Amino acid sequence: MKEYRVIIPEESFKVIEFRQDELPGIAFINSSLKEFEPKKVFFCHCSIMVYLEDLIENGMPSIEERKIVDDFGDWLNKKIKGKNRDKPNALFLGRITWNGTRELIWRVFNPEKTNEFLKEIISKKNHERTFDYRIDEDRDWKLAEWHLKDR
Repeated sequence: MKEYRVIIPEESFKVIEFRQDELPGIAFINSSLKEFEPKKVFFCHCSIMVYLEDLIENGMPSIEERKIVDDFGDWLNKKIKGKNRDKPNALFLGRITWNGTRELIWRVFNPEKTNEFLKEIISKKNHERTFDYRIDEDRDWKLAEWHLKDR
C-alpha cells in the first residue's frame, strides 16, 4: 500500500447563499479543502441528510431548531473525525441548509469506521433528528466539485 504524507489544513469557511427550486439555501463550506492534497487519501464522500422539524418561512430552521441541529452536527463532526486531530478519519467539507434539510458532508479516510458509527447511533436511536446518510467512493472528489468551486 502506498503511503502519503498528509498535512491537515486548518479549516477556513466561506458562506454561499443560493437559490434552488425558488427556495433560499445557505452553504457553509470548508474552503481550505480546495487546495488540499493528496485528495485520494480521503477517498470517500459521506453525506448525512438531517430532516428539520421546526421550520420558519421558505423551509429554513427556526432559531431553536438551528441550535439543535448545530449541536447535533458538532457532535457528529467530533465522532466522525475521531480523537486524533493530527490523523483524523475525516475532513469536514461543509453543511448546507435548504428546504427543511441540513446536509452535513465529510471526506472520509476509513468509510467502514464511519459506517459502523452511523449504523450504531441509528440502531440505538441516539440522535436528535431523523437522518439518513450515504458514503460513496469518490477518489476524484467529483461529489465535492460544487462545494469547492470558485464563486
